Amino acid sequence: MFLHQLKYDLLSMLRTKAVIIWLIIFPIVLGIFFKIAFGSAYEKEIAFSAIPAAVVMEEEDPYFEAAAKAVTEGDDPFMELTYVSEDEALSQLREGEVKGIIYAEGELRLSVSGSGTSETLLKAFTDRYNAQRTVIIEAAEKDPSSLPKVMEALSQEVAPAEKVSVTDGNTDLYNQFFFNLLAMVALYGSLLGLNITLYNQADLSPLAARKSCSAAHKSTGLLASLTGSMLAETACMMISVTFLRFVLKVDLGPHLGLVYLTAVIGGILGVAIGFFVGASNSFSFPAKIGISMVVSMLLCFLSGLMVGNMKPLIQQHCPIVNALNPAALISDSIYCLNICSDYRRFTIKIVTMLIMTAVLMILGLFCTRRKKYASL
Repeated sequence: MFLHQLKYDLLSMLRTKAVIIWLIIFPIVLGIFFKIAFGSAYEKEIAFSAIPAAVVMEEEDPYFEAAAKAVTEGDDPFMELTYVSEDEALSQLREGEVKGIIYAEGELRLSVSGSGTSETLLKAFTDRYNAQRTVIIEAAEKDPSSLPKVMEALSQEVAPAEKVSVTDGNTDLYNQFFFNLLAMVALYGSLLGLNITLYNQADLSPLAARKSCSAAHKSTGLLASLTGSMLAETACMMISVTFLRFVLKVDLGPHLGLVYLTAVIGGILGVAIGFFVGASNSFSFPAKIGISMVVSMLLCFLSGLMVGNMKPLIQQHCPIVNALNPAALISDSIYCLNICSDYRRFTIKIVTMLIMTAVLMILGLFCTRRKKYASL
């Protein structure tokens, strides 16, 4: 009997337009829009790349040539220099092809059209070069024999701090929108949780009324509906993660298996939320859907789906909200898998989701079993 009811509950869910639209089609479309909007934003705005600059050089200068070689070679060059005439350099600066013009006429002069990070770094380079050049000239005039030692001292790169990567994961800040997209799909699983009450609460549908009058035990129908909802939501979460990772090529980090696990647990939590919303009140089914959607969207908003800095802002002023927000827990779990070197924070968030799921399921079952009907 259980398998029979499970089969038909699954078929009913898969034929529901809301499930197809909100749990499969809408996340795919929104994921495509996110990819178009944020796909290369990290590389363009945050990740460092060689600074393009034009060089106007009237005559050969061995000092500048040595310095230019040092900053333009290697696997991660500091600058990308183009040697052109002054007119061409000014044209490139106006067109935005270069960030600044370096005039190599003894001491360096710099001309820029902005005040951003690249321009500031170019200014630091020219200032350092001019200071070192002055030291070399003064040493050559006062004591030519000390010049080799001075050159050797200046050529040594001062490195008071060593650059160390704190994580092997993806640090792209824009990936939080994709993490929150998965959280949204998980919370939309509440629509499937609502179907549990639709199929088992006699005053909501003819199907539930017939079930209540049948010889089958009520708990069997509830268990079948719960299992069917969780299986359907698991399939939707697997589709979403697979689409993001292998179709849109979103980097979800080195622990893809745990990302799938997080998505599945988050989806089951979404089902539990919908089950509790559906069982805890006597509103009409459309009203229950409205409540579920409003709650889901509010939680996603607080997690940063619409406003990227919302979650850090809440963490600063009211961190308990992030600690209990299911959407924040889901997105943070995936974020921890990308950033943290251990699994402590990830484990805490997963355990929190499992506890919330258990509590909501128990409350939903308690509310469902208490319902009695004067007539059907």
